[in-house]
Amino acid sequence: MNKIILASGSPRRKEILETVGAEFEIITSDIEEVVRENERPETVVRALAFEKGFDVSKQVEEGCIVIAADTIVYKDTILGKPKDGQDAFDMLASLRGQVHKVYTGICVIEAGSHKKIVDVVETRVFMKNYSDETIKNYIKSGEVFGKAGAYAIQGLGSLLVDHIDGDYLNVVGLPISRLESLLEQHFNFKFL
Repeated sequence: MNKIILASGSPRRKEILETVGAEFEIITSDIEEVVRENERPETVVRALAFEKGFDVSKQVEEGCIVIAADTIVYKDTILGKPKDGQDAFDMLASLRGQVHKVYTGICVIEAGSHKKIVDVVETRVFMKNYSDETIKNYIKSGEVFGKAGAYAIQGLGSLLVDHIDGDYLNVVGLPISRLESLLEQHFNFKFL
């Protein structure tokens, strides 16, 4: 069986892979994540996932299966990680009572070969019409920092979400069902 490498330092992606019993190593990529203005969100996550995966595939032995992902929140524009409390407030206020999309690009590369697959998963997230006070309390929790769109659906941020249309784990950061389908189709590998 090929060795699996997760090209991500995300604790959530690590946890999702562990949940399905995957045995893997983590090697992070240090590529500069460049987002060009006016690029479609699907294009951005595909490109970033590929760049991370390709970078790590050059660092490992031939035959390793490298899994890379990139997740973004999109509402009229790409919402990155908030710079400070005011930025988090502005993001959460813009999402309030609205629908936005979360995209995750997935790249799977077999090191030492030209075998690769890049895909994207989209989930629509419907937010509650929460108050300014709720936003301020959520920011005080500190959970908003380091999270694209300033919320974590797997944490306190779940209280801001009304419902989703699509894959929950995609919003967390790794749509494991789609990943397994790609691994099975293109690399003859299954978690179960």
